[in-house]
Amino acid sequence: MLGLLATGAGLAVAELVVGLVDGSSSPVVPVGQVFIDAVPKPVKDWAIETFGTNDKVVLVVGALAVLLGIGVGVGVLAMRGARAAAYALTGVIGLVGSWAVLTRPEPTLGKLLPTLVGTAVSIGVLWYLAPRPSREPSGPVAQPMGVDRRRFMVGAVGIGSVAVIAGGLGRMLQARFEVDDERQALSIPKPDADAAELPADADLGVPGIEAFVTPNDDFYRIDTALVVPQVSKDSWSLRIHGMVDDEIELRFDDLLARPQIERYITLSCVSNEVGGGLVGNALWQGVLLRDVLDEAGVRPGATQVVSRSVDGWTAGTPTEVIMDGRDAMLALAMNGEPLPARHGYPVRMVVPGLYGYVSATKWVNEIELTRWEDYDAYWIPRGWSKEGPVKTMARIDTPRSGSEQQPGVIVGGVAWAVHRGVSKVEVRVDDGPWRDADLGGAPTDDTWVQWQYRLDAAPGEHRVEVRAFDGDGVPQPEGPRPVAPDGAEGYHRIRVRLADA
Repeated sequence: MLGLLATGAGLAVAELVVGLVDGSSSPVVPVGQVFIDAVPKPVKDWAIETFGTNDKVVLVVGALAVLLGIGVGVGVLAMRGARAAAYALTGVIGLVGSWAVLTRPEPTLGKLLPTLVGTAVSIGVLWYLAPRPSREPSGPVAQPMGVDRRRFMVGAVGIGSVAVIAGGLGRMLQARFEVDDERQALSIPKPDADAAELPADADLGVPGIEAFVTPNDDFYRIDTALVVPQVSKDSWSLRIHGMVDDEIELRFDDLLARPQIERYITLSCVSNEVGGGLVGNALWQGVLLRDVLDEAGVRPGATQVVSRSVDGWTAGTPTEVIMDGRDAMLALAMNGEPLPARHGYPVRMVVPGLYGYVSATKWVNEIELTRWEDYDAYWIPRGWSKEGPVKTMARIDTPRSGSEQQPGVIVGGVAWAVHRGVSKVEVRVDDGPWRDADLGGAPTDDTWVQWQYRLDAAPGEHRVEVRAFDGDGVPQPEGPRPVAPDGAEGYHRIRVRLADA
């Protein structure tokens, strides 16, 4: 109990410091970030596949469990008289937390304070509550360790109560630094040109098919940020440097004053399995990135755009992709409102046709022009391909695999070949011929399309599979191939049972 109490009190007071000092973070966060950076790629793949977008919650819970487990060990040492060893182990854990803070971008004393104060509080609780050697009145000879149970219980209740209050107050104070109120008060100007018109048949109206426009709350989130960065527009800036004629720095108001575009664009994660949900389509508004780079003056030989996030994450994008006329942008808004914090507020990158790990930097605050061979961004040393064009893919959304349906049921879903467009979707039942599905409309080649097919087959169990063709008529690869190193391949298949008519 002593170790849990000491560890819990340290963490609670650290949360209070986080609530008092802007820009600081809980000790669990930097340690967790270092763990995320260091864990082997197969483990990351397993975590995403197993826990999906809840992988970070699992990691935080796991980190807390490890800390509390170490705390139990510290408490055992202290109760058995090894007070110095208990202090030392607690101090080592504090040093590890401090080191983790120092490895993150822009380490400051303010960022170190929660870890330092929390460690000091844990040691203080151990000192106060751990049993002390009893001494005989007649001499200074130490006797076996003794525990004053009444003193221990009174102290434990008092310290535990203060810790709960401190932790709760810290969480309340941290709300001051969140950007929700700022977002709600922010008015994003209308784009200078209308978005590509949404065709009337973009949504086919088939129940079970994902909507053509993914709501912000349902849009997938995959990144390495253990806690969503809360970046105020007033403190945000973007530095553009490296192989440019003129280094420039932009503030948020500078972007608001520039010409705005609005485009429907589908984004996909390279970790998306065949048939998976790590893909979404939204209406993005922002400033064309090539216009900003033109202003800086890209020098010959600058073949890579390295973008950095406030949390230190990096992506490497081919310069030619950004400059080839596609709507690569510094996005400020998503589906008609300022970017949600979890999707990159106040500014993120959106590049049609590339997986997010090589393009879609959230909370972007730095862009460096360099040579392709001179720098490998975050995921490249971890085994992923340096180039990440989005692969052609079709997905079945309805009906559910294993379900029983009536003959004539509509099979449907979405298909994408971002920046190449989808020219055709085909469905095959069992080992029969491939048949054309009906396609919904799409405003540009940068979005997915809905598709539908009426399943007229004999009663019984059937295998249904789907494939898409890009705008050049090239079919998606049959595969199968895993997501690593450059995206999954394969046909999405389901099994359905058709009932007797």
